[in-house]
Amino acid sequence: MGIVLYALDGCPYCENVHDALSEADVDYETHWVEGLHSKRNEVKRVSGQRAVPVLVDENRGVTMSESENIIEYIDYTLAQ
Repeated sequence: MGIVLYALDGCPYCENVHDALSEADVDYETHWVEGLHSKRNEVKRVSGQRAVPVLVDENRGVTMSESENIIEYIDYTLAQ
């Protein structure tokens, strides 16, 4: 699968990560999550918390949250 982004529709932090992935020409899959934190069990399973965005780089074994950290990772690790 490669890169997976867990995101919430309308979340500005998630949109910033989407933009960074697109600008870096990174292929990724988006998993859209529920608005209620209590319904984000899949996010909790992969990241240990329910906040989004969460980026999973399955090729490198990296799971991270916080949009600023994710964008920095995209710029320095994933951008081609």
